[in-house]
Amino acid sequence: MIPAGFEYHRPADLSSAIGILLEHGDEARVVAGGHSLIPMMKLRMAELAHVIDLQDIGELKGIELGASTVTLGAMVTQHELITHEGLAKAIPVIREAALQIADPQVRYVGTIGGNVANGDPGNDMPGLMQCLDATFTLFGPDGTRDVPARDFYQAAYFTSRSDDEILTRITIPVPAAGTGQAYVKQKRKIGDYATAAAAVLIGDGTASVAMTNLSDTPVYSAEASEALANGDIDGCGAAMLASIDPQEDMRGPIPFKRHVAAVILRRAIESALSRKS
Repeated sequence: MIPAGFEYHRPADLSSAIGILLEHGDEARVVAGGHSLIPMMKLRMAELAHVIDLQDIGELKGIELGASTVTLGAMVTQHELITHEGLAKAIPVIREAALQIADPQVRYVGTIGGNVANGDPGNDMPGLMQCLDATFTLFGPDGTRDVPARDFYQAAYFTSRSDDEILTRITIPVPAAGTGQAYVKQKRKIGDYATAAAAVLIGDGTASVAMTNLSDTPVYSAEASEALANGDIDGCGAAMLASIDPQEDMRGPIPFKRHVAAVILRRAIESALSRKS
């Protein structure tokens, strides 16, 4: 199938993009890499009169490395996350996760902003951003506001971003030197969503744990993180399994998904511990 007819917009700045959103309301949607919206339009699951391409907005691009934070423009591609050596040195788990997203063709075009903004519980970056305690910056008619990644997701495809707001950048605290970092994913085939995936950070007396595609939102567990920080791996696993809510689908029944979640989480913890120094 092909999409229904629509008007294509390619604004050069954020204010113009917001203006188009305000003018056309529910009939307009922004597109970053397009890997979520375009397939839905081709299947006629989404019919829009106006599509706003963000590719020409320079302020949405670029990777900035600071002493204590890293800032990613929303239009940074997964390929850029993989190939940026400074980012790989500061937060290597981002490269590790990006390499497990889809395939190279998708990663050349797919963006970090698109991956985190649409609220798809199967996407890899939302859980990782929660693990990293990232902050999302949103721009809209009323200006700019910041939302912690751990507060951003409300339900599948529902977030705290308003329809007239655009995600502009992601700010991530740089983990302390020596922090072990890992992202481990189990999937049926290359390019598939995870059956289960786990993001883990382990430092000296600190830890952070989040999981992907095991609920209608990414799952960050403060209880699991605290247990792991205290060296209680079994307690971490128990707390995380109490936090997830997998549903039966083509990737397997609920008992299988819970088993896979436990295995993947332990593998991620072991990998992070092996990298801790």
